[in-house]
Amino acid sequence: MELAYRLLNVFTVGDDRISGNPLCVFEDGRGLVPERMQALARQFNLSETTFVLPSVLPGATARVRIFTPDFEMPFAGHPTLGTAQVVRALSGSADRVTFEMSAGLVEVNADGDRWRLRAPRAPEVRLPEASPDELAAMVGLPSGSVSRPLWVDTGAEQLVLPLRNVEEVRAARPDPALLARHGRARSGGEVMAYVFAPAGPEEVEARFFFMAGGGVAEDPATGSACANLGGWILATGLPLPARRVVSQGERVGRPSRLLLEVDAARRIHVAGDVVELGRGTIWI
Repeated sequence: MELAYRLLNVFTVGDDRISGNPLCVFEDGRGLVPERMQALARQFNLSETTFVLPSVLPGATARVRIFTPDFEMPFAGHPTLGTAQVVRALSGSADRVTFEMSAGLVEVNADGDRWRLRAPRAPEVRLPEASPDELAAMVGLPSGSVSRPLWVDTGAEQLVLPLRNVEEVRAARPDPALLARHGRARSGGEVMAYVFAPAGPEEVEARFFFMAGGGVAEDPATGSACANLGGWILATGLPLPARRVVSQGERVGRPSRLLLEVDAARRIHVAGDVVELGRGTIWI
């Protein structure tokens, strides 16, 4: 079986093509069972790999399935934006696509190579069972570092941890055992934590940690977590409209820039630049 794929970077910074979060997109996933998709995602070993499929839903441009090396995700930001770039190139469609995903229909629009998605659903929030100081210890920080933590779900549930300053964001060092204990999503599959702090009036510095291969890994850019930051802004009653430029990935050598907007109608949008790096074919 011959499969064509494309490699992209999403949430790139300026003219640096080797920035942002890498993505592999398989142009046509028809004929692949989920177990084979999972094996291919493990083969490429990027944070996510996507597969484009036909959709039968009215208004949907395509169906998209998203896999990490370990599991399938209902929604993720950088795979959505990068896959939109590929679908536009393949179909010659206009700068608007709508994807069928497990989390629901996701609208994506482009201005050149900058893509913008709307979070698939209004945020659902819940309080963590662990105390703020227990969560601070989970990410290797002293008592008092975490305030107003929330589980937020705008398409994928994640633990959002506000920190006092960017120095604490940079100093975070999650404890694998504590992360596994306190950072597991309600679905029972994903273990993660998103830490952030203001870096300016409309600027945020953030990091996203997750469990992989028995240890803690760090994601260069996390669009779903950026959307969940928008959910946190709504849940905590900050003024609207709200805009944030989110910097992520510096600590892993992949600087990334994500653009967050929560409009006056409480809709959450995440945008970023997309670069295609190359194409290839594999045989399985």
